[in-house]
Amino acid sequence: MVNDKNVLTDEIIKLLNGGTAHATFDDAIAGLPTQHRGQIPNGLPYSIWQLVEHIRIALWDMLEFSKDGNHQSPKWPDGYWVKDEAPENDEAWDKSLNQIKTNLAEMIDLVKTGDLFTQIPHGDGQTLLREALQAADHTAYHVAEIIIIRRLLGTWES
Repeated sequence: MVNDKNVLTDEIIKLLNGGTAHATFDDAIAGLPTQHRGQIPNGLPYSIWQLVEHIRIALWDMLEFSKDGNHQSPKWPDGYWVKDEAPENDEAWDKSLNQIKTNLAEMIDLVKTGDLFTQIPHGDGQTLLREALQAADHTAYHVAEIIIIRRLLGTWES
């Protein structure tokens, strides 16, 4: 007999990792030329760097909210978007990417071990299931934007 919770957990993890129906975060940034991290194509409001940082901040916030009743979310919307169009240096870029990977792994561990259905005590109806699905959906949405920017910059090979 199939364990429904295991099936659901496995599907959430697939969704968090991305790639089942679309490109992953790692796919979207692979081979990105350094000089394109901070470019903003004509008519768009942000750069790839700003999207990467937005993904990092939002994922961190959803993770921390899911596990820490004392967590304070950034002020919306300013606290979720950086003003700098480009990272200060390669170290800042790598630090952001590493935090995304670390927080994603921690969210996956929380999904594996946590109660998906009980409301988070310090929330207003949220569950771990909702936070994990929101994290996956949010990241996928912005991964698509990264790919669009790369297409506009001529740096995406599908």
